[in-house]
Amino acid sequence: MSPQKLLVAVPVLLSAVLLAACSKPAPPEEPVRAVKLMTVGVGNIQSSLEFAADVRPRVESRLGFRVGGKLVRRAVELGQTVKAGQVIAQLDPQDYKLAADAARAQVAAAQTNRDLAAADYKRYKELRDQNFISGAELERRDTALKAAQAQLEQAQAQLNSQGNQAGYTTLVADVSGVVTAVTAEVGQVVAAGSPVVQIAQDGPRDVVFAVPEDKVALIKVGSKVDVRVWASKTQVEGTVREVAASADPVTRTFVVKVALQAQDALPLGTTVAVVPKALDRSATQVIKLPTSALLQAGGASQVWVLDSASMTVKPQQVTVATADGNDAVITQGLTPGMQVVVAGVHVLSPGQKVTVYKQKGAVVPAEPAQAAMDSVAVPAATASAPASASAK
Repeated sequence: MSPQKLLVAVPVLLSAVLLAACSKPAPPEEPVRAVKLMTVGVGNIQSSLEFAADVRPRVESRLGFRVGGKLVRRAVELGQTVKAGQVIAQLDPQDYKLAADAARAQVAAAQTNRDLAAADYKRYKELRDQNFISGAELERRDTALKAAQAQLEQAQAQLNSQGNQAGYTTLVADVSGVVTAVTAEVGQVVAAGSPVVQIAQDGPRDVVFAVPEDKVALIKVGSKVDVRVWASKTQVEGTVREVAASADPVTRTFVVKVALQAQDALPLGTTVAVVPKALDRSATQVIKLPTSALLQAGGASQVWVLDSASMTVKPQQVTVATADGNDAVITQGLTPGMQVVVAGVHVLSPGQKVTVYKQKGAVVPAEPAQAAMDSVAVPAATASAPASASAK
C-alpha cells in the first residue's frame, strides 16, 4: 500500500475502533425459568375449628364459717374426697361457750323472776276472791307475771342463739365432693363468711371452653360437641348447656359450657379438645392453594398465573380468607381451570417466559381442572377456598 493510502486508512480504522468501544453491548436475553404449576380446582375444607377446654364440676361450693374466730384445726387437704357431714375445720369455741354460759344464767334468773311473779299473782287472786283487795291490784300482779314470762322467753331465745353460735365454730361439709382449693391455714383469724375450702360437688360435670366473638352466634344451646381427651384417644359427645351472655372483660371471649352424659364423666381438670359441630366446615366448597404460591406485593397477596398460549406468567391479586392446614383458602381472584405457579414465585417477573418443571426420568402432566362450581364461602362470581390438583 502506498504511503498516501496508508495515511488515509489509519484514521478510518481508529475511528471504527473508537465507535465500537463506545457502543452499549446488547442486553442478555432473560432466562426461561422452569416452574411448578397447579391447576386450580374446587374442593372441601379439611380442617375443623378446635378449641382447648377442661373438665369442671357443675357445682363448686366455697365453704366458710358463719362466725369469725381463730382457726385451730383443718381436717382436710387439697384433693381429698369428703363426705356430707364430715368435719372440715374448727375455730376456737371458748368465747362462744362463755357467751352461751352467760345466756344460760340469764335464763335461770328470768325463770326465777317468772316463778316469783306467778306465785305473787296466785296469792293476790285468792285475796281478790275474798274481796280483800281491789280488782286493780290484781291486774297489776297479772301484768307483772306477763312481763316476767316475756323476759324468760327472751332469755331462752338468746340462749338458743348463743348455742348456735358455738355450734358454728365447727365447719361441716354439707355435700360430698373433692376439695379443689384451701384458702385458710391453722392459726389464721378468719372473718364470718370467708372461704376456708372449696369443694367440687359430686355429680354432673361440664366441659368449659371459650370462643371468639365472631363464632359465638353459631353455637346454640342444645347443639352437639365432640370432646376428645388429649392424654388418650377417648372421644365422647356432649351437649351445649350454657353460652355466656357477655364477653370476658379481659380476653373478650365467650364462655361455653358443655354437659357430659353421666356415663361419660371425665376426671376433674382433664384437658380436652372440643370440636363444635355447629362450626363444621367440611361440606364447604372452596379454592385452596399452598402457601408457597402466595407472594406479598404492595400490601396485597398475589399469585403468578400462566398464560399457556405464550408460556408467560402474569401477576393476579387474590384475597385470602383463612387457612386450612398448610393451604390458604382463596375467596377472590381465581377461578377453576387457571394454572398457578406454586414454587419459585419470588424470582419471576411479569411477562417472563417459563417452562413446566419436569423431574428427571419422569414426565408428570398437569391434572385436569375440576368442573367450576359456586362455593358457599364466596359470593356467586368467585369460588372460595381449597385448590385441588397440582401439575409438576
